[in-house]
Amino acid sequence: MTANYDAELAARFGDGTTLSGQLPQSPTLRHILLRRTHRRYSDRPLTPELLRLLLAAAFSASSKSDFQQASVVEVADPARRRAIAELVPDMPWIGTAPAFLLFCGDSRRLERLGEFCGHTVENGGLEGFFNAAVDAALALQTMVLAAEELGLGCCPISVVRNHADALAHILELPEKVFPVAGLTLGWPAQEGYISMRLPLAATLHRDRYDDAGLRQAIEDYDRRRDARHALPRDRQRRPEVFGYRDFYGWSEDKARQATEPEGRGFAAHLRRRGFSFE
Repeated sequence: MTANYDAELAARFGDGTTLSGQLPQSPTLRHILLRRTHRRYSDRPLTPELLRLLLAAAFSASSKSDFQQASVVEVADPARRRAIAELVPDMPWIGTAPAFLLFCGDSRRLERLGEFCGHTVENGGLEGFFNAAVDAALALQTMVLAAEELGLGCCPISVVRNHADALAHILELPEKVFPVAGLTLGWPAQEGYISMRLPLAATLHRDRYDDAGLRQAIEDYDRRRDARHALPRDRQRRPEVFGYRDFYGWSEDKARQATEPEGRGFAAHLRRRGFSFE
C-alpha cells in the first residue's frame, strides 16, 4: 500500500514540499513528522513500569562501537528535583512535570571496565567525550520518540549544562560523567505545537556541501514561520543592544541569541572532572 505524506510535510515545513512515487505506508513516519513539543502536563501519573519500558527503549539506541556510554539519572527525590528546578526558574516544568530525567555522557564506565579486566583505559580525550555525548543524545532522542508514540509529551532541556557544577553536586555525578540534557516527561495537558523546521533546501547537500542558496532559503523560511507563529514585539531579544525590528524572523532571533553563547563554563567544568580533550 502506498502513502501520501503531503499534509505531514506541510505541517512540518510549510514550503509546499510534496513527494511523488511509491512511498510506504508508515504510522511511525507520520508520527515523527507531526511530533510536538510539550511543556505543560496533566496530573495523570506516569507509572514506574511505563517509565522503565521507555528507558529500555532509550538504551536500545545505536551506540558507538557498542561502548554504551550513556547513563540516565531519574530525579525522583523531591528535594533534589526542587534544587534543579531552582537553577532554571524560567522553566517551571522542570519541577512540575511527572518525571524529570537527566541524560548523561558516561566516559567513566569504560575506564571501570578496564579496571575490572586489568587493562589501562584512558577515556578522557576528545574522542571519549564526543562518543559519550553522542551516545547520550541518541538515547534521549530514542526515548522521546518512544514516549510520543504512546501519547506522552516531552521537552528536552539543554540549558541544564549552564549549571553543570551545581547539577553534578546535586546528583553526585562522579568524574567523567557529565550532563547532556534534561528531559521532562508526562501526559500532555494541551495539544502542543509543531515547530516549523528549515527546508531541505537549507539542510540537505548532495555530493558536496553547497550553501550558495542559503540566504534565499532562510528568507523564505522566515516569512513562512512568521505567518504561522509570529514573535511579538516584547519577545525580541536584547532590544537595548539591537533595537526593534518591524519584521523579526527566526534568523534574527537566533542570530541575536547566538551572540551570547551558552555553556561558557562547561569546558572548564569538564576539565576539572577528568577530561583533557587531547
